[in-house]
Amino acid sequence: MRAFIFPGQGSQAVGMGKALADASPTARAVFQEVDEALGQHLFRLMCDGPESELTLTENAQPAIMANAIATLRVLETEGGVRLSEKCNFVAGHSLGEYSALCAAGALPLSVTAALLKLRGRAMQAAVPVGIGAMAALLGADIEKAEALAAAAAQGETCTVANDNDPSQVVISGHKGAIDRAIELAKDHGIKRGILLPVSAPFHCPLMQPAANEMQNALGTTTIHAPLVPLFANVTAAPVSEPDIIAAQLVHQVTGRVRWRESAIAMAETGVTHFVEFGGKVLSPMVKRSTHEDITTSSVTSMDDIEALLKAI
Repeated sequence: MRAFIFPGQGSQAVGMGKALADASPTARAVFQEVDEALGQHLFRLMCDGPESELTLTENAQPAIMANAIATLRVLETEGGVRLSEKCNFVAGHSLGEYSALCAAGALPLSVTAALLKLRGRAMQAAVPVGIGAMAALLGADIEKAEALAAAAAQGETCTVANDNDPSQVVISGHKGAIDRAIELAKDHGIKRGILLPVSAPFHCPLMQPAANEMQNALGTTTIHAPLVPLFANVTAAPVSEPDIIAAQLVHQVTGRVRWRESAIAMAETGVTHFVEFGGKVLSPMVKRSTHEDITTSSVTSMDDIEALLKAI
């Protein structure tokens, strides 16, 4: 059994997608469709930067999705691969959940791009710059991270945002609480806490204004049943019902990304091969979360696509 997985924010880089577009008309068509849907030259920004503009949440989210979907479409169109025949589940990390739904036919590409542009703007606007923060806790399991977050809160918001793998958890909330958590990390048996270079405190209750915006947007969006089930961030369980998917996408804005649990659950369901499209971030997390019999592939280039075609 196989799962196709899609990365989240942080996997963007200037130059992303350029080599693929140079080599493939299928990839070029994806990037052009996204540009037209957004009314901006996003692909030019992906290719040439500047990095500071590409990293803006409202640009990074649709860019990462476009790069991942372009890679998948090349595999499908030029490699003759049908997702429903080679893949049993899809999953994505945070914004990657939208990429996963697009890949599985639940959302059209243009709609996915527009939703992610809106999501990025809404998440950025939900909390004034400087009020919130996020930190990665290295050498922390979920129990230690939850205890640290509770100790550091002191009346402010401080919660687990991303449970990535057994050795990395990300916390999110008010900047004062996150600073306290970093100072207290070693007292809780955690190797260290590192402040992340993000512009807002994602996946915590402070994002409620953004969740409200996404609820309004998703309420007028038609979501189709995906070709294969989606393993959802907020439940680490498979879902195929469009109404439930929409509700979970809203919850995901303020809720925890249960990536470690999702990887374990997919492996327990029988998945032995995880294929990451458009990044090399999730595959190591999957390996650290599951057992040695699991194999992973990261597909970002034409060479990677050729190698995957031979493997499947």
